Amino acid sequence: MLRLFSASLFCLYAITVFAGDMERIEVSLDRKGFVSQPSGTKFVPWGFNYDHDEEGRLLEDYWEIEWPKVVADFGEMHELGANVVRVHLQVGKFLTDRDTPNKKALSKLEQLLKLAEEQRLYLDLTGLGCYHKHDVPAWYDALSEVDRWAAQATFWEAIAQQCESSPAVFCYDLMNEPVVPGGKRNAGDWLGPPFAGKHFVQVITLNQADRPRHEIAKLWIKTLVSAIQKKDRRHLVTVGLVDWSLDRPGLTSGFPPNKVSDDLDFVCVHLYPESKKLDQAIETLKGFQIGKPVVIEETFPLKSSPEEFAEFIERSRPHATGWIGFYWGKTVAEYREGKTITDAVMLKWLEFFQKK
Repeated sequence: MLRLFSASLFCLYAITVFAGDMERIEVSLDRKGFVSQPSGTKFVPWGFNYDHDEEGRLLEDYWEIEWPKVVADFGEMHELGANVVRVHLQVGKFLTDRDTPNKKALSKLEQLLKLAEEQRLYLDLTGLGCYHKHDVPAWYDALSEVDRWAAQATFWEAIAQQCESSPAVFCYDLMNEPVVPGGKRNAGDWLGPPFAGKHFVQVITLNQADRPRHEIAKLWIKTLVSAIQKKDRRHLVTVGLVDWSLDRPGLTSGFPPNKVSDDLDFVCVHLYPESKKLDQAIETLKGFQIGKPVVIEETFPLKSSPEEFAEFIERSRPHATGWIGFYWGKTVAEYREGKTITDAVMLKWLEFFQKK
């Protein structure tokens, strides 16, 4: 409670002159990383996915009635040493129908941008979330491919218009883990299987027909980037790719980075190293090097020991130029008092993050 009260006071009394000093993030001239402009200072994304809280709630579930909690969480992430926070915006919260953005949600997003400016945290704005199936509007799932893409363009045009003037935007991420499936799927079957109660993977078509999968992905990216650039040409654009996006035998997403990334400013991969398979993880990471900066947009010691994970981060440095882990609304002190395995894992992770 004291943490929330202190955060509320900070939000009220913050000296916002520092927000005006936040510089625009651009791709460096050598196309290997990022720089802050106009200073030209190197910028290395190091931050958190703020994808849900400790109770599994999504941001839009509580930012209306528990805003002091959001303020407190952003303050904690800043104190831990983050410079980027990845937030996940739900399509069902930001659109009322295919052509109509939700003005109330956009207003709340404006408040989030101001908070990020006050805390000097850049936002990775990941859109089109459908993580909780019960929050996905029936009208949205009933759309054809053409109309669904049109709705997604409406979403991104509205977000870009709201965010264009903010110095706190690091990038727009078109979608979390999109997939072009091979063959044909049933009507309305747009989501991948759930993981821990959430649907992180989405498909962008239900019928491949005779089209090469990567061509569908490339056209989808171009469609949404064009929608963003109608309102905002200042900020970077990317898309969060699963690690099985490379052209390899077996499971593939239809989004090989070397074939779909012409309209993206940099490449994002979600990569969780596995125990005793660090060499394999590094080889996968190398596959995403296509002459643009690579950010490991999701990573965590989910499948490895803390020691192996630390080794992975060090070995990934020649191949990546940014790392984003997870923060779920509890402080280091709160995790120290926890008694679950999850508490212990998160404590080690946050201590590692802060040390690095």
